[in-house]
Amino acid sequence: MKIFKKMAAGNHSTVTEFILAGLTEKPELQLPLFLFFLGAYVITVMGNLGMITLIGFSSYLHTPMYYFLSSLSFIDLCQSTVITPKMLLNFVTEKNTISYPECMIQLYFFIVFAIAECHMLAVMAYDRYTAICNPLLYNVNMSYQVCSWLVVEVYMMGLIGATAHRVCMLRVVFCKAKIINHYFCDVFPLLELSCSSTYINEVVVLCFTVFNILAPTLAILGSYVSIIASILRISSTEGRSKAFRTCSSHILAVTLFYGSIAFMYLQPSNVSSMDQSKVSSVFYTIIVPMLNPLIYSLRNKDVKVALNKIIKKRLFCISKGV
Repeated sequence: MKIFKKMAAGNHSTVTEFILAGLTEKPELQLPLFLFFLGAYVITVMGNLGMITLIGFSSYLHTPMYYFLSSLSFIDLCQSTVITPKMLLNFVTEKNTISYPECMIQLYFFIVFAIAECHMLAVMAYDRYTAICNPLLYNVNMSYQVCSWLVVEVYMMGLIGATAHRVCMLRVVFCKAKIINHYFCDVFPLLELSCSSTYINEVVVLCFTVFNILAPTLAILGSYVSIIASILRISSTEGRSKAFRTCSSHILAVTLFYGSIAFMYLQPSNVSSMDQSKVSSVFYTIIVPMLNPLIYSLRNKDVKVALNKIIKKRLFCISKGV
């Protein structure tokens, strides 16, 4: 198969196929890393599918908070599925190639779900703000129609951002090399292979990254400033503890996701390295989607109650022969 083909006009060659370098070139690490990430992916699929199924079948969890949580689980499941299977293939093949169209598709959906997760976490913070700071208006402010529109807007932000990056990528000519120094098709590793100007692409990346990280971050911080102020006004210790518990899982999920993605995209170029980028990318594309369902299940009393109800109902049906 030819790696390069001549352009109809011009002296450059365009890459029709890339090689993903992967996480490491050390042979002794291939099998341990394969087993680790295979286990992580299995946990991610089971955890997020389990969360979506539990929320869908348990009427006890049919509230805006868990409607958003099921959307977050769907985003995490898709994000991991876009990245991990191809990554696992890299550990068991001598040369992990990916065609240009496949690479662009992977890049597109990676951006869609990465941006969607940023804004979904902000929506979930707004939900907690409304529940704690305006409890009497909660059913009005977070009606089914409002929740549906918020989720649609989350995915629209992802689609708009991914489409903008994809359109800008059309103008990039890849001719320097075919090896992507990463385990998936990400923006910066791809731009490093360009032999055309990437100035516009870099400006677009900067603008969309700042907006999709900074805007949700400010929304989350603003929500939690108001939440903390409301919690401090609660007179009883039990009331303050209960209010904080409803937010603790979300705070942990936000810290893990935004911490890793900010480290990836907002660090100064003079201290950036591809090894650091790979570690950070692994965290928010693979580890965080695996941890989120565990965080929201192990630290959430409502999820435990709903799960116990379904298990008891199932055992009852089995005992009755239904």
